[in-house]
Amino acid sequence: MKAVIGLGNPGIKYSQTKHNVGFRLLDTIVKEAGYPYRDDFRGKVAEGRLNDKRVIFLKPYTYMNLSGLAVNQLINYYKISNDDFLIIHDDMDLPLGKLRLRSKGSSGGHNGLKSIIGELGTQEFWRLKIGVGRPKEDLDVTNHVLSSFKKEEEIILSEVLSAAYKIVLLWIEGRGMEAMNTFN
Repeated sequence: MKAVIGLGNPGIKYSQTKHNVGFRLLDTIVKEAGYPYRDDFRGKVAEGRLNDKRVIFLKPYTYMNLSGLAVNQLINYYKISNDDFLIIHDDMDLPLGKLRLRSKGSSGGHNGLKSIIGELGTQEFWRLKIGVGRPKEDLDVTNHVLSSFKKEEEIILSEVLSAAYKIVLLWIEGRGMEAMNTFN
């Protein structure tokens, strides 16, 4: 069994923000696969089979800073190993248009990852970082990640999410290293 977890904040107010790219990608995957969401594990969950693997998809509704609560609950319930779950999240250290798949690492200052690492007690899990760039000098970090993408940025994001979709499918097939070599 695999788990793919997209990070974000619940509600229409946040749906198109930079912080919610994890939710957006997960919604695309779940919709393409035709799986319905249900309320469970402090969020929205969908499940089914992709590439002959049973996959659980989770959008934690605990808000970004408490994502670890929902992730920990799901991981412990299904006894999913660290190699078998993938966290999808925004990353300000990557420019818009860049993706990076990693099998482990620190939080890099990302509060959602901090929460997950704190709850699980490990940094050893897969994560797909979607670049959203740094804020301009006059904008603070919180306002940046909670702002929407501009029209021209949405065009770039569309291409990025398409590539990220391919990365997730490769990862589900157990080809994470190949995906890293191809897309990083």
